Parts: sequence; C-alpha cells; structure tokens
Amino acid sequence: MLETRYDKEFEALAKYYEKSGGDVSKLLDKRVVSIIVSGNQIIGRNTVPGVKIESEEIENGVKIYLEIEDNVSIENPIHLCTGYLKPEGVQVVLIDTKIGKNSKAEFLSHCVFPRGKKFTHRMISNIEIGENSSLSYEDVHFHSEDGGVTVEAIYNARLSKNAKYDNTFHLTKTRVGKLKVNMNVDLGEYASAYIESKVYEKKDDVVEIIETLNLNGQHSSGIAKTVVFSTDESSAKIINKAYGNAPYSKGHIECNEIVKGENVRVGTIPELYVKDEKAELTHEASIGRINSKQLETLMAKGLGEEEATELIIRGMLK
Repeated sequence: MLETRYDKEFEALAKYYEKSGGDVSKLLDKRVVSIIVSGNQIIGRNTVPGVKIESEEIENGVKIYLEIEDNVSIENPIHLCTGYLKPEGVQVVLIDTKIGKNSKAEFLSHCVFPRGKKFTHRMISNIEIGENSSLSYEDVHFHSEDGGVTVEAIYNARLSKNAKYDNTFHLTKTRVGKLKVNMNVDLGEYASAYIESKVYEKKDDVVEIIETLNLNGQHSSGIAKTVVFSTDESSAKIINKAYGNAPYSKGHIECNEIVKGENVRVGTIPELYVKDEKAELTHEASIGRINSKQLETLMAKGLGEEEATELIIRGMLK
C-alpha cells in the first residue's frame, strides 16, 4: 500500500507515469502486485497470495526481492514504477526475481526521470524462471528532454527446462541521453526466449545495446531483436550475439537501424557461435534510410514528408 507521508511525491510521479503509458489506478489496486520506487525509497507496494516481496535500502537506491511460488498464475500484470524527480543524482535499483515451477507472471515496468539534467540510473535485474513457467517483462522509459539522463540497464535471465521468457525495452517517447542496455539469457532444455530493444534517439543521444542468447539446452530457441531510429547527431552501437551450445538449439538475431541526418553514426555487429554441429543460428541486419515507397505512398495521401516519416517510425517502434 502507498505510505501516506509520500502522497505528494506519488502525485508528482503519477503524472509522468501516465505520460509514459502506465495506468496509475493499477498501482493502487489491492488485487494487483505493485512496487513504487522514488529515489532511494520504496514509497508503496502491494502483493497477493503466492507472491513474496522483500526490500531494503542501499546506498543511492533500493534492492528488491520478488518470489512467485510454484503453481501460481498471477491474474493481473505486476506493476513496477521507478522514478526520480530531482534534476541531479544517482539511483541504483537491484531486482532479484524468482519464478517457481509451473507458474506464470507478466511485468509492466515504467521508469520515469522527467527532470534529469545530470542524473544516472543503474539497474540490474536477475531473473530465475522455473520449469514449465513463463514470464514476460516490458520495460518502458520516459526521460527528460534535456538529454541529461544516463541509464545503465542489465537484465540477466536463467531459464529452466521448458521455461518461456519475453523481455522488451522501449525508449521512444522522449530524449534518450546516454543509454546502455545489456540483455543476457541462459536457456535450458526446450526453453524459449524473445528479447527486444526499441529506441528513438535524437540530437546528440548515445546508445549502446548488447543482446546475448546462450542456447545451452537441447531444443532451446531464442530471438534477439533490436530496432533503433537515429536522427540528428546521435550515435548507436548494437551487438547481437547467439551461442548454439546444444543439439537442436535454434537462435535468430536481428537488428534494424534507420537513420535520418548527415551526422548520424551507427553500427551493428551480429555474432554467431556454434559449439554443437546440430545447432542452427541465423542473423539479419540492416542500416538505411526510411523506405522510399512507404514514404511516397503516405505523401501521395496528403501527408508532408516529416509527418509521413514520423508515422512510419512510430509504426516500427510501436
């Protein structure tokens, strides 16, 4: 539950939370598992039967332990709100999540740093998913338009036999600032994963994304996908990796970078490593401008070039 002494802080946070696409009512719903972090404090939380939450304050941040017991299917998505309302500072968020056997959960995470001018957010998420369990994790970011936000986000996931994991990172509504995303997934037998990052960078934003699939179990499968739209003087470096370490494992990595601007600097590096002759890995990568045929079609319908470009990009980043 929300602690009453943080009412005003929550109201300020809620405004930007909704701008990022979050539903504030879910954070206060007793039927919904929720965690609200502001600065280095947890100002609100709620849980339901089958879900354990523990937390502690650490230097410049918080550490959260979340466990879902065996044979538990969470009806409503788990809502996480992480915010920082001051223009300067550092925030560290460490999240350890454990999903038991035969369980299912969905996370909706919104990180809002609307006033950051000299602010750094560091997040490490360690996830363990038990046999026959599934977890989807959507992480949406909303930053300031000053470009003064630095985010370093690390996601580590370990999947047991027949587990399923989806993880998406989206930063498309505001300036990026400086961003480093690192997703690592270790897959056991028959486990499957889909990891994706979508970013829209402007001005002198800087992006670095590394996505790695470790296909350690036989018949494991995974897809790692990145979509980046780079404009103005922004730069991006994308590295997608897949390791076929087990028989009949399958992995696919894909990177699409769209550029608009004479001073954009982007690069993509696909890396495939096969350690078992029965593994199968594929990749696809592209760097280029907006599809001219799509652009011409929309302009023929009365849209200006800028409007048409924005519509195409929004569709890709949706």
